[in-house]
Amino acid sequence: MSDGRWRRAGGTLIRVVAVWAVSTLTLLTLAGILPDFRLQAADGDTVTRTAFTAAWGAGAFGLLSALVWPVLVRALLIVPALVLGALVFFLNGSLLLIALRLIPDGRGDANPETAVVVAAVMSAVASATSTALAVRDDDAYRRRLSRLADRRRRRSGMPRSADGGRGGPPGIVFVQLDGVGHDVLEQAAADGLMPTVAGLLADEAGHRLTPWTTDWSSQTGASQLGILHGSNFDVPAFRWFEKETGTVMVSSRPASALELQRRAIARTHDGGLLTVDGASRGNLFSGGADQLALVLSMAARLGKGRRSRAGYFAYFSDPANAVRTALSFVAEVGREIGQSVRARVRKESPRVKRGGLYPFIRAFATVVERDVVVAAVIGDMFAGRTAVYADLVAYDEVAHHSGPHSRDAEKVLTRLDRSLGLILKIADHTPRDYRIVLLSDHGQSPGETFAGRYGLTLKDLVRAGCGLPVPRRAQRTRSASEARDAVRIALHRPVAGEHEAEHPAKPSDPVVLASGNLGLLSFPDIGGRASREQLDRRHPALLGTLASHPGVGFLLVRSQKHGSVVMGRGGAEVPVAELRDGEGPIAVFGAGAAEAVRRTDGFPHVADVMINSMYDPGTGRVHAFEEQIGSHGGLGGEQSRPFLLWPRTLTDPLDVVAADTPPGEAPEGPVVAPSAGPVGAETVHRVLARWLRELSGPQVPLQQEGFAGAVRVDEPFPDGREGKEQQDRQEGPAGAGGPLTAARDSDEAVPDPDDAVPGTRG
Repeated sequence: MSDGRWRRAGGTLIRVVAVWAVSTLTLLTLAGILPDFRLQAADGDTVTRTAFTAAWGAGAFGLLSALVWPVLVRALLIVPALVLGALVFFLNGSLLLIALRLIPDGRGDANPETAVVVAAVMSAVASATSTALAVRDDDAYRRRLSRLADRRRRRSGMPRSADGGRGGPPGIVFVQLDGVGHDVLEQAAADGLMPTVAGLLADEAGHRLTPWTTDWSSQTGASQLGILHGSNFDVPAFRWFEKETGTVMVSSRPASALELQRRAIARTHDGGLLTVDGASRGNLFSGGADQLALVLSMAARLGKGRRSRAGYFAYFSDPANAVRTALSFVAEVGREIGQSVRARVRKESPRVKRGGLYPFIRAFATVVERDVVVAAVIGDMFAGRTAVYADLVAYDEVAHHSGPHSRDAEKVLTRLDRSLGLILKIADHTPRDYRIVLLSDHGQSPGETFAGRYGLTLKDLVRAGCGLPVPRRAQRTRSASEARDAVRIALHRPVAGEHEAEHPAKPSDPVVLASGNLGLLSFPDIGGRASREQLDRRHPALLGTLASHPGVGFLLVRSQKHGSVVMGRGGAEVPVAELRDGEGPIAVFGAGAAEAVRRTDGFPHVADVMINSMYDPGTGRVHAFEEQIGSHGGLGGEQSRPFLLWPRTLTDPLDVVAADTPPGEAPEGPVVAPSAGPVGAETVHRVLARWLRELSGPQVPLQQEGFAGAVRVDEPFPDGREGKEQQDRQEGPAGAGGPLTAARDSDEAVPDPDDAVPGTRG
């Protein structure tokens, strides 16, 4: 027997002994609590004798449950389900009575009613203990997956071919590692933190890795909207102020996400990347999928179509999932508290506050959401769906508070790699072949917060430049976090500060918003986009104060005389039309910065003043205008450099871009950065859509009645607005991912309890 088989056998033996011991203690406890249940002779026994009796009874009950119970259940399959459900308790109680009769000298005894209770408790405890101990047992996990796959194949009539292959075109699974930059992934693979990723890169027939460049707004809202829906036009930041309605749009709020999705669909005439037999899991947007779980934009929908929390119910319908995830959740809360205390004791710098509810928010993002999303992906693969897009937010949440290169973040990467490994193993058992694509929506740049470095917030600096009162104690900006809002939505609670933030109390005061190291300044009482001349007349010192501050890299503001201009320290001022990479105020921000600024300058909802923090190319550091020591949202460093990891059998992304550009036609803005891969989330959408066409052929819809991921023309928005009629009723070109969908039963989002698939392990 090999060393591996000896280890597996030893692990199995340890689990059996542990379950036996816990069952014995449970039996002793119940015997002390229940008056009609005893494990002693009539005249009493010693403690040792009683313990031996309990161990004997627990062992006998365990053996009977393992050997006899499957036979009984199989024999009773002809019994109606409701009758069988009632019989389960009595049959389990009968097995316990038999086990007690097997105890020597008749020391075990219980009346039938008590036996039913004892048997139920014993089964629950044994199951929970076995599940907790088997958390890292990959072999047991794979065996269960194999059984589930066989059952799926039999039900769907999709048997394996004689040569072991699987019929039909391959499907594709897109797994987004939120916030993981290209350099971080590459280093983690090289250092052994992510062996699954390292294996993909090492295999010559495996995967290839390339960076891609985000838009100026380097955050999930802009990137994922562009990737899934093909357009992120007019998304200048994570949050921004819209003067015509007096509201603040926030990418992680359901109402805002739904409106952004509607705007993208109206602009592209296309439902999204996933409109044909697709599934969207854990994302801000649906991508046009009809199978949805934990999709933020769908949480704002009213009535029957609201299924954003279906994934939670599907996942926790399996008690084994609930036990394992609960244990991992508690462990993660303890881990965060320990890591936070260690950081304070060591006086690590930079550092932000990590108390309050944050340990629980982190545990939700790194355990609950990860497990639910991965389990949903597994179910999609077993169901043989064509395209799946899933977002894992764990790293992004931890890196915001611990730093993108911290030990805390590295440990999260290791656990995410284990989840990826499970998905890859599952692909060997699914009814169709799958191609696995990994990607990220942005990276993260490290650095001390703006408030921590300079002692005042961006809002304080703006108010000082406007001659307005500044509080003595700077009030730090609330941290932007998709995970925070996702927690509230999962609990069916309103998003914190939603109503007051959307309606500024004093129109005369400037509205200052932060998206990582990108700040947005708007003046509600100035109609349209304020000009430099208007601001200079009203607040002569404002623009100079901002541009000359050492924590600010550059400003973007509109000038009536010169058009939009970029301002920097030392009086530097360059018209946007004349911007060049490597020159002027944007010199240190690298290739593509000029075009990114130009594109954002053309957005209808660009802020009156766009403020990008400083960036030190030597250290890669920026200053976030929020309470984050790992941030993203603007230009500067790793935040703008996410990754794309794809199978070599698919067309190279740069070749896709070249092939999809008609001869003699230049696309809007650059689509390829020199030696840096695709530029912009919309370009990445084109690449992913091309891969879908390569694998599945033309995307022919099965039904032309719209799709669950789109907004119906008669569907009201939560704030009372009517959904604007979608242009051409979603009749865009199906070849680009397809605006129409192959409709499925909405209940399919929740798998049968019998087929519930356990999630990843903590």
